[in-house]
Amino acid sequence: MTPSKTATASTPPDVQFGYRRLVLGSDGFHTVLHLRAVLVAVGFALFIIVLAAAALMNGDYELTLAQVIAVLNGSDDGLARTVVLDWRLPRILAAILLGGALAVSGAIFQTLTRNPLASPDIVGLSHGAFTGMLLTVLAFGTSWALMATGAVAGGVLAALAIYMISYRGGIQGFRFIIVGIAISAMLASVNTWILLQVELETAMFASAWGAGTLNAVTPEQVNGAALAILVLFVAIATLAPALRQLDLGDDAAAALGLRLGRVRLFAILIGVGLVCVATAVAGPVAFVALAAPQIAQRAARTPYLPLVLSALAGGAILLGSDFIAQHLLPHPLPVGVVTVVVGGAYLVWAIIAEIRKRA
Repeated sequence: MTPSKTATASTPPDVQFGYRRLVLGSDGFHTVLHLRAVLVAVGFALFIIVLAAAALMNGDYELTLAQVIAVLNGSDDGLARTVVLDWRLPRILAAILLGGALAVSGAIFQTLTRNPLASPDIVGLSHGAFTGMLLTVLAFGTSWALMATGAVAGGVLAALAIYMISYRGGIQGFRFIIVGIAISAMLASVNTWILLQVELETAMFASAWGAGTLNAVTPEQVNGAALAILVLFVAIATLAPALRQLDLGDDAAAALGLRLGRVRLFAILIGVGLVCVATAVAGPVAFVALAAPQIAQRAARTPYLPLVLSALAGGAILLGSDFIAQHLLPHPLPVGVVTVVVGGAYLVWAIIAEIRKRA
């Protein structure tokens, strides 16, 4: 359905943008579902399920689909159970959860700044988390709990520095991004200097983690990350209506009674929390937060960045990248290497598409 040229101000927004919509519920409470967005969500979910099944089946110890189903049903207690539940499933769940967390974080920052380049890896939050992790390793060793704490602290401090430097009676998107890029470059230099000062073994461990990897993910890490991400997802769901009002512009949102400063601050804290949790488990995985929200929006053709679709797109991208890194290359690589290639290709395509659109 294409937008009608005769659409008036009384035409529902969904019709003006050319959507078919489903309204569920009574007059007191209803939910509007855009048909295209629902179909895109189903497509992402099916892609994740198929890819997860393929990842469970493939590896040094190959399994059939029947064996995987038997393990998941609890009817197989042999080696296949160890391979599926202890080795492969935690990695798959981590890819889906962390990809979703990164994507939602990217959608939050891109919504707040109204700029598709505003993502945690671009504005320095990932580098800040990496700095915190490196300092923790130097001071306390390679305990995962301490590394996770250091990564969260580093990301929060980086976000606080960016916020304070870019704040001028409010947060302006372009200033926030420029300050973030500058902080990111500084932290990247600090991280390189730290790696040059430590012992070779520690430097190799930190460098592998700094590229973004799911190789050392354990069920305990997945459980902890899942709990934190669930809490943060619930928090951002409560802010979703306010974020939609921000899409109308600051003046319109303020006229509707929205407290812009408070909403932005809470949204930034949630976005920082999501990227810090993901970084604490897998390291600074690049480009997922940048590309996933834009891919979700372009696929669903929504006038805003859809959070649920962004999470599904992020999970699909990270899971697909990890599958490529582990099974489709001559030698296994950290997943962050593949996401850089995929994200870079997307960024080039997006720039070319934007140039053609303006021309």
